[in-house]
Amino acid sequence: MAAQGNVITRAFSKFVAALNSMGGALIFAMIVMINLDVFSRFLFNAPIDGVTELVELSIVAIVFLQLSDAVRNGRLTRSDGLFSKIREKYPRLGHIMSIVFDLAGAIFFVTIISGSIPRFVEAWERGYYSGNQGIFVVPVWPVRLVIVIGAITVVFVFLGLVMRHVKALKGEGDAS
Repeated sequence: MAAQGNVITRAFSKFVAALNSMGGALIFAMIVMINLDVFSRFLFNAPIDGVTELVELSIVAIVFLQLSDAVRNGRLTRSDGLFSKIREKYPRLGHIMSIVFDLAGAIFFVTIISGSIPRFVEAWERGYYSGNQGIFVVPVWPVRLVIVIGAITVVFVFLGLVMRHVKALKGEGDAS
């Protein structure tokens, strides 16, 4: 059973890394797009249609593509000076607090999912677009799908962290 768990864990880690890589590729594409627009405006006095809309949607997509990797690697922005001291001095209490924090994170993202799924379905069914008709339009459902997938992935990352801390409390592993 442990071997099956390792296979699932490795596959999930690869999935999280792939999402993070897609976010990085989207950042690169966004940089190229913005620079092309700036040069086009400067050199030819002709902005590229749709850059604003694509950048707006890309920023949201990037956040949700890279969020699970940030949570998994402990890079999510937080103030943990006091928490670090507690973990050093009272490791058991630190694990209990980590369990509470990670469960709260999972619950928070479940609420995001519960609000995002209906918005994704609505955008898909009604064909919602961003932009100006006749100039440039882009469908919004792909970004809303990325939000749902990213949030679901973050929930699983938080639950995995909870399991690591539970195992550490039982003395079965290190969850530092």
